[in-house]
Amino acid sequence: MDRLRESAVWRVLLLVLAFALVFSLAACGGGEEEPAEEPAPEPTKVVLASTTSTQDSGLFDELIPAFEEAYPEYQVEVIAVGTGEALELGQNKDADVLLVHAKAKEEQFVEDGYGVERVDVMYNDFIVVGPPADPAAIKGMTDASDAFTKIANAQATFVSRGDDSGTHTKELSIWEEAGIEPSGPWYMSTGQGMGDVLKIASETPGYTLSDRATFLALEDTLALEIDVEGDPALFNQYGCIVVTDANNQEGGQAFWDWIISDEGQAVIETYGVEEYGEPLFIPNAP
Repeated sequence: MDRLRESAVWRVLLLVLAFALVFSLAACGGGEEEPAEEPAPEPTKVVLASTTSTQDSGLFDELIPAFEEAYPEYQVEVIAVGTGEALELGQNKDADVLLVHAKAKEEQFVEDGYGVERVDVMYNDFIVVGPPADPAAIKGMTDASDAFTKIANAQATFVSRGDDSGTHTKELSIWEEAGIEPSGPWYMSTGQGMGDVLKIASETPGYTLSDRATFLALEDTLALEIDVEGDPALFNQYGCIVVTDANNQEGGQAFWDWIISDEGQAVIETYGVEEYGEPLFIPNAP
């Protein structure tokens, strides 16, 4: 009986020691636990108003992810419109930063106090494209105003952006140089972006003025050919502007700083080379 009692006592003591050991280990382990990581803050939105040509060319598919990787605290929302409308969005503080291509209008925008500073970012050129039949016989010409004169004289269909964009502004300057105010059933003013205008010109068929990047990006889907190129008047400069007192001026400034940095310029320089054998834009930030 004593042996049974003694055995029971030992079993109780062993259980007590086992529980004590478990609690001790738990206490030691608890002191070594890492504090839970706080979730990363949500990125703030940066509104970039830009042209349909930068959107339709596919450039933003490369440029925006590269910026957001460099600045994860920001998320870019692109509004692709004509340059005139993009400047208006900036004037109304509906955009934080602009990437557009009508230099005289951009400089006036900054001079009027709507923009902090304007900087050259990249360039390409405009081209006159048209149907393979070339009814106005302009293929191979290098003077854009002479080509426009032949189009008007032939009353060959010309499809205009008609949207106060940088491309439309350039087109109007060429008509002015030619001394022609285009009108009549042969002249179609669409109010559409570059990609849509190229499709309309292809389907009509007709001539139009395009930036080279958008045309090359869509060329395989179009029944259009390059007719006129190489005129210095067809130079196409893009600039970036931070909007004064924007909703997210800090984010707009971050994009401005990045796009003219070596990293941002390198993205521009290489875009299009693999697919088209040439860059679609040439970086030229100071």
